[in-house]
Amino acid sequence: MKKFVMAAIGGTLAGFVATTQIAGPLLAQESARNTNVYEQLDLFGDIFERIRSQYVEEVDESELIEAAIDGMLSSLDPHSSYLSPEDAEAMRVQTRGEFGGLGIEVTQEEGFVKVVSPIDGTPADEAGIEAGDFITHVDGESVLGLTLDAAVELMRGPVGSEIVITVVREGEDEPFDVSIIRDTIKLTAVRARTEGDTVVLRVTTFNDQTTPNLEAGLAEQVEAAGGIDNVNGIVLDLRNNPGGLLTQAIKVSDSFLEKGEIVSTRGRDPEDGERFNATPGDLAQGKPMVVLINGGSASASEIVAGALQDHRRAIVVGTKSFGKGSVQTVMPLRGDGAMRLTTARYYTPSGRSIQALGVSPDIVVAQPRRQPTAEEEDTPTRPRSRSEADLRGRLSNDSLTEDEIRQIEADRAKAEAAARLREEDYQLAYAIDILKGLTALGGEE
Repeated sequence: MKKFVMAAIGGTLAGFVATTQIAGPLLAQESARNTNVYEQLDLFGDIFERIRSQYVEEVDESELIEAAIDGMLSSLDPHSSYLSPEDAEAMRVQTRGEFGGLGIEVTQEEGFVKVVSPIDGTPADEAGIEAGDFITHVDGESVLGLTLDAAVELMRGPVGSEIVITVVREGEDEPFDVSIIRDTIKLTAVRARTEGDTVVLRVTTFNDQTTPNLEAGLAEQVEAAGGIDNVNGIVLDLRNNPGGLLTQAIKVSDSFLEKGEIVSTRGRDPEDGERFNATPGDLAQGKPMVVLINGGSASASEIVAGALQDHRRAIVVGTKSFGKGSVQTVMPLRGDGAMRLTTARYYTPSGRSIQALGVSPDIVVAQPRRQPTAEEEDTPTRPRSRSEADLRGRLSNDSLTEDEIRQIEADRAKAEAAARLREEDYQLAYAIDILKGLTALGGEE
């Protein structure tokens, strides 16, 4: 017993000595680091005073401070930034679904402004701006070297005013100018319609309106179809959706999942990590789903696509998404300003991060850019091919009733509508064809 006690004391003493030997240098390093930080803050104060007193022109001191703060934040990553009181209010308005501008979500890459996606029905969308476009000049002024917020500020202006942006696009040999008239952007978060027997839910953004719009739109289409049994599936169209509120991404995912993890977030401190799980209830009542994504699908869109894909609740179709796998927290600051700071990465239910990788679709389907050739434009429309039904004196089909003939004609009209849709939106038509195939297979079981 005496030996055990001595051993314990010896271990305690050894631990004390080791702690002293290790902690001493660590404390010294921390003290040196703090001293260095204070020296740099003194340096900042010195530079600030010299600019204020010796710069060739008089400067606005508050603008200098704001620029310094924004520079500090924007040096971290493309999504962290300082929001002036005006910008903070504009962001709050945007999440409510109405704001002024061009209608594009942008980020910064290699010093230029890159379009994440245009928003449906906005001036930028109608002017032909595409996801992946680079904006190099605004009204002839280069944006190279500007912060993202400064570049965005150049694009703002009174509703009804004109702006000319210079665009560099992959596949185009030369930059080209696009003229856009600024307007008030009123977002319809979800547009619902029915194509054949398929309900298409086009989600354009994730704001406070998204989940209510989704629920109401789906219910309206199901009622018009005469009940969920008359619907063969749901297409959730997230193409060119730049994201938005994390809470809305979770709610939309939960709308189609009965259980399981939707997304998890992990910050710098492991204890700050969060997991968000689905609750019972599926708006689609188990009907098959296809999610459409492309390079303009970012952030919240990727959370939804990743969750439904990992749980095998939906087939993801399209092209690789944008790859924004981080979460920004907006923190109010004194003076009504705010700070947008990247505070966590998010992970899909399988534990994968899509940061800089994106969500890979289960079936890769590119949207072809179809432009009529000069020959097609000059060639008159060909008459449709003739069939037996066009021949004079043809024999009638006496094996079918009038109701059966009407059904065949209705089915043919649906097929022709589907063919027209392939010309207008090949990816969506492909998604609908998948749901038709799944329904046909289900009917044979």
